[in-house]
Amino acid sequence: MRVVIQDNYEKMSKWAADYIAAKINDHKEDRPFVLGLPTGSSPIGVYKELIKMNKEGKVSFKNVVTFNMDEYLGLPREHDQSYWYFMHDNFFDHIEIPAENINILNGMTNDPEGECERYEKKIASYGGIDLFMGGIGVDGHLAFNEPYTSLTSRTGVRDLTTDTRIVNSRFFGNDPEKVPAQALSVGIGTVMDSKEVLVLISGHNKARALAATVEGGVSQKWTCSALQMHNGAIIACDEAACGELTVDTYKYFLDIERKERL
Repeated sequence: MRVVIQDNYEKMSKWAADYIAAKINDHKEDRPFVLGLPTGSSPIGVYKELIKMNKEGKVSFKNVVTFNMDEYLGLPREHDQSYWYFMHDNFFDHIEIPAENINILNGMTNDPEGECERYEKKIASYGGIDLFMGGIGVDGHLAFNEPYTSLTSRTGVRDLTTDTRIVNSRFFGNDPEKVPAQALSVGIGTVMDSKEVLVLISGHNKARALAATVEGGVSQKWTCSALQMHNGAIIACDEAACGELTVDTYKYFLDIERKERL
């Protein structure tokens, strides 16, 4: 596992955007670059940086295919809290990616299990995901894989915990009952199949989750801890999120990254 510690959220976002753009630009295979994407507050800074780089001609998304992590079940894509709406508002509408290259789970499907199976097959049809960017919740959940979700899970229907609905209620008029009780989500196994996984962790409220991801045992309690088993896992974090790391761990990763730059 690689842990890249930046001074603040803005620098973390810039580092992650530069890394993603470099991977896209270096892609030489005779197929699209396949990029997994999250929603939420964590990636907004990365999306802003990528939009800027795209407009400056530093990266193109014409040969990029995207798969989003999740979508609320029962929420139409026109709803301003759907993840389809979020992604177009914050990213897709501002770059030159072909519409047919965008893949987001259909929250209004009449066959949720069939939709999830189709999604898995479509990912496989592109040869898998090259780089999956993600964020984690304060309880360490990756996508909507809440605590105690199987670490080998595939894309499927997820029941949202009360805590998650309370946290997300800030987008629904602070009413947890307005937050959908279920979502469609890629599984931990789906993410782990990616060639690389880049997870963004920022803020004091994510400090326990970062420590569990990096230092804790691999456990269903912290689904983020599965990343310890991925050979291409990268954690991009800010100083504020490092409060629960041991001093030796913190110094180790700073030292490794300093040597990488030399």
